[in-house]
Amino acid sequence: MAAFGRGAGRGGGTNDGRVYVGNLPSSVREKDLEDLFFRYGRIRSVDIKNQRGVIPFAFVEFEDPRDAEDAVFGRNGYDFGDCRLRVEFPRSVRGRGGGMGGSRGRFGPPSRRSDFRVIVTGLPPSGSWQDLKDHMREAGDVCYADVQKDGTGVVEFLRKEDMDYAVRKLDDSKFRSHEGETSYIRVQPDRVAAYLRSRSRSPSRNRWSPYASRGSPRYSPPPRLYR
Repeated sequence: MAAFGRGAGRGGGTNDGRVYVGNLPSSVREKDLEDLFFRYGRIRSVDIKNQRGVIPFAFVEFEDPRDAEDAVFGRNGYDFGDCRLRVEFPRSVRGRGGGMGGSRGRFGPPSRRSDFRVIVTGLPPSGSWQDLKDHMREAGDVCYADVQKDGTGVVEFLRKEDMDYAVRKLDDSKFRSHEGETSYIRVQPDRVAAYLRSRSRSPSRNRWSPYASRGSPRYSPPPRLYR
């Protein structure tokens, strides 16, 4: 087993942070599963069951049960080499929770990407996307987070009200990385995403086109010469 990240899981929701991964190839290694699931959140452990005569399966445990929900949504049915993976909650958890747990269960599984996006600046050098995702979850359900080397981050929420709350309450908030570095970050809405949302709600006849203002060239036939 391998352990990653720092701190204890928050709990929350009806699953315990574990996911079942079935239909694995016989040559699967622990690192293969780490590489497959690390993007969904901090992994606490990976336990592979590879017995002779039985198709291998594994349990991957996340520190935060909400990351487990993301992993089930993102990796169930994924083609892993010649195998199509089964990724779901263990049966005991599914029996208690009836599928997706936590507050997100009412809205279905989370989307991988969203237009409800904020730009975060001022992150410390050791700040990771996992740190950013954890910090921004105070505002609501985060479906995507990424961090650049220049200390800029991108966070996407499932719902607009969560994005709005993040801008109001987490702008100029104190951020702490997993290495203990702190900084005060700025959280601003992504203007491009906001513009695209406004365009998608506008009637098609009113949509701006970069070619409309210039107008389409009109074809004029050559003048006739009368003899």
